[in-house]
Amino acid sequence: MYVITGITGQVASALARNLLAAGKEVRAVVRDAAKGETWQAQGCSVAVADMQDRVALTRAFHGATAVFVLLPPNFDPRPDFPETRAILANLHAALLASHPERVVCLSTVGAQASHPNLLSQLGEMEHVLGQLPMPVTFLRAAWFMENSLWDIAPAREHGVLYSFLQPLDKPVHMVATADVGRVAAQLLQEPWEGVRVVELTGPQAISPLQLAATLGQVLGREVKAQAVPRDSWEALFLEQGMENPVPRMQMLDGFNAGWIDFEGTPRQARTDLQTVLAGLVERS
Repeated sequence: MYVITGITGQVASALARNLLAAGKEVRAVVRDAAKGETWQAQGCSVAVADMQDRVALTRAFHGATAVFVLLPPNFDPRPDFPETRAILANLHAALLASHPERVVCLSTVGAQASHPNLLSQLGEMEHVLGQLPMPVTFLRAAWFMENSLWDIAPAREHGVLYSFLQPLDKPVHMVATADVGRVAAQLLQEPWEGVRVVELTGPQAISPLQLAATLGQVLGREVKAQAVPRDSWEALFLEQGMENPVPRMQMLDGFNAGWIDFEGTPRQARTDLQTVLAGLVERS
């Protein structure tokens, strides 16, 4: 039995589809039973559990060969990440009590960075869940190509891609969520000992200039990348409704300065940017 949290998201849904295609038994963990109906129709069993409920999580993980852990995204956390720390305590207790054979956790490029930033939540996850007694793998994935979804409307309407990644000619590691899900499915089925880190990127690093050019090809119009001035970020994020934009700004600074990067040599996935953008444009 393979237990998948976050199954309604892009990575975990791709992971689940890969496992089902391989004939594996999958249990979908959802917060709302209605969201599990689609997966039940595809052959999954369904467990309803909130990340704040360690008893329900323990039941959901019971009898698992392997568990896939995906933290709920929190882009506007309170200082020192109390929400994430509470979830990690629940996950640690539930995994300790249910004791699956192995665990794979979705982490991120730069989780090991010592400078505080939004991705420090994943660094804390590695610290806490890395103390579990069963084998644990942390899959550190590059920047998702699918983050470009938010660039499509301004590119289509105005021919501009507004970039927080800077300078515009600096390549950044990016990967497709379908590849992250595929590799996660492989990792869940592998035997290993202790704690390991697997880093994953796409076929090539991509600069904002390359991203704009590729998006222009897909849209059939010229698209130019334009840097969003660093001194405007805080006011912009506050205007968008964020209460604590500092961690997000620190994360972007880390990508731009280069201290958010892979620790070793990442595995190279196969899906290219144009394929991902074409899919996003078709759906948008």
